[in-house]
Amino acid sequence: MTKVRVGIGFDQHAFVASAEENRPLVLGGVTFDAERGLRGHSDADVVAHAVADAMLGAASLGDLGAHFPDSDPRWADADSLTLLARVASIVKSAGLQLSNADCTVICENPRIGRARENMMERLSAAASGPVHVKATRPEGLGSLGRGEGIACLATALLEEIGS
Repeated sequence: MTKVRVGIGFDQHAFVASAEENRPLVLGGVTFDAERGLRGHSDADVVAHAVADAMLGAASLGDLGAHFPDSDPRWADADSLTLLARVASIVKSAGLQLSNADCTVICENPRIGRARENMMERLSAAASGPVHVKATRPEGLGSLGRGEGIACLATALLEEIGS
C-alpha cells in the first residue's frame, strides 16, 4: 500500500501602493505586464508560496515562513521558484515526493489564461512534480474583488519515494 499525504497551502499579498515602487508582478514564476507588483519580502509570488506551503504541510515540515523567514535578509527579493525548489529538496530529504499539486489563483486582474501553461511548466519543474493552475475572479467581493491584491489556494499530494 502506498503511503500518501495531503497538504493545503494559502497565500495572499497586497499590491504595492504605486507604480513608482517599481516592483514586477510575478505569479507562478511568470512576470506579468502589470502596473503594480505585489508587496512582500521575497518576489511575493503567491502561487509558488501556496504550492510550497501545501508541500511542507503534507510533509508535516512547518510552513514557508519557518524555513525562509521574512526577518532574514537572505530572502529579500528572493525568487520564489528557487524557494519552491528548495522546499522540494527538503521534502525529498524526508523521503517524500510530489505526486501532484493543484492551485487556484484568486484575482480580478491580471487574467491568467495566456500564461497558465508557462506557469504550470515553471512550477512543475521547481516542485519536481506536476502542478496544475486554475484561476477565478472574486466578482467584486472583498479586498480581492476591489483589486487590492491576489491570493492563491493550493493542495499537494505527496507519496513516499519508491512507492
